[in-house]
Amino acid sequence: MNPSSLNPSSLKHALRPLAVAVLALSMGACTLGPDYQRPDLPVAGEFKQAEGWKPAAPADALQRGEWWRLYGDAELDALVARLNVSNQNLAAAEAQFRQARALVRGARSQLFPILSGSAGVSRSAQGSSGTNSTGSTFNGGVGKSYEAGLSASWEADIWGRLRRNLEANRASMQASAADLAAVRLSLQAELVQTYLQLRVIDEHQRLLDQTVEAYARSLRLTENQYRAGIVPKSDVSQAQTQLKSTQAQAIDLRWQRAQMEHAIAVLVGVAPSELGIAVREDIPPLPAIPLAVPSQLLERRPDIASGERQVMAANANIGVAEAAWYPDLTLSASGGYRNSSFSDLFSVPNRFWSLGPQLALTLLDFGSRRAELERAEASYDQTVANYRQTVLDSFREVEDYLVQLRVLEEEAVVQREALEAAQESLRLIENQYRAGTVDFLSVATVQTTALNNQRTNLTLLGDRLTASVLLIAALGGGWDSAQLEQQPTLSTTPSMP
Repeated sequence: MNPSSLNPSSLKHALRPLAVAVLALSMGACTLGPDYQRPDLPVAGEFKQAEGWKPAAPADALQRGEWWRLYGDAELDALVARLNVSNQNLAAAEAQFRQARALVRGARSQLFPILSGSAGVSRSAQGSSGTNSTGSTFNGGVGKSYEAGLSASWEADIWGRLRRNLEANRASMQASAADLAAVRLSLQAELVQTYLQLRVIDEHQRLLDQTVEAYARSLRLTENQYRAGIVPKSDVSQAQTQLKSTQAQAIDLRWQRAQMEHAIAVLVGVAPSELGIAVREDIPPLPAIPLAVPSQLLERRPDIASGERQVMAANANIGVAEAAWYPDLTLSASGGYRNSSFSDLFSVPNRFWSLGPQLALTLLDFGSRRAELERAEASYDQTVANYRQTVLDSFREVEDYLVQLRVLEEEAVVQREALEAAQESLRLIENQYRAGTVDFLSVATVQTTALNNQRTNLTLLGDRLTASVLLIAALGGGWDSAQLEQQPTLSTTPSMP
């Protein structure tokens, strides 16, 4: 039968069996490959180092998502807000997520028919031009052809290859979203740590400045006693040495503070010259941190969620590889108008159409499909191992920071007792020096001991603040895997539902 001779009614009758076949294929379609199940994980009932841990009140303090607010510092809150909007590493991670989201849209579009249109004109000739016996010229078959038409094609996903591909891309997108959350959490933790250490340095600076003033008073006292003939010249030299050494320590802190200020500037997305953080006379207090049970880490840590979604994607890719062993069925249809004259192009005699299925099957590939299936299965095993290792590492990190906080707390108690004893010893030795019963070397020794104990006390406080930040980050901050169904953006901060 000549297709061009069919009228619309006959075309309708020709399409009906094809529509029935498509419906039957769709209803009988199957999905190859294993359905996803989360790998088994060894999860303990509680953390080993959690014994004696005092839960925070309220216990849901981290449920708000903005975990850095536990430190109660408005300036820190403002800096983290700027990081969430302007950090360039975060912007790069967000762009990577948008790429993964676009791949999902592309994979989903393959489930639907593709419709395309075309229009064109062509000029063709057969033979050559010349002059006949009467002297007139002629063209050797030169003519134009006009054409306009539509075509459609659809791959029937009988074996589930396209659906598995969509499943893999969707899981990869969710893994990318979890990676974005992990990058955000890491950068936030880095900013909070740097800011807290800057405040500790400010306190070190204030302590050294006060100590310099005290040592300057001691030097003046020693010089007065030397002029009165009460103490030897060596006491004056010792007092000067002590004063200048402490002044040098105070000066050394300036570049350390400047570097931390510069690091904060880069984290919030500005040049170091554009950010200044004023000196303050207080350090944010240690927060009370609610402790989650180990099983909750599987939902609260974005790196664990990312690893689990990668396992899901690898599982779906096995189905894609298995579908390569089965034939692909593509249904296509096209139609339009074609004529040598444009004026009457869109008329019934110039109409054409075509319709038909196409079945494609690889008959011989010398092991290519088998190798791809084995690669997909090995990739799945690799992602499962990586996922389990990520979970184990997360448990280790929480245990590490728990024991670090507990030991540092015990150390801080003893250090405070040592500081109180050193301050009392300093008070007594200074009184003895004024009474002339001891030399200045004894005073300088006790003063140095007291200063070192004060600085050690501040260093311990800084270590405890850093460990608290790391513990909160190890617990997942305020993130939850339920947010993977959302579409994170650069300008918003994830919050717990």
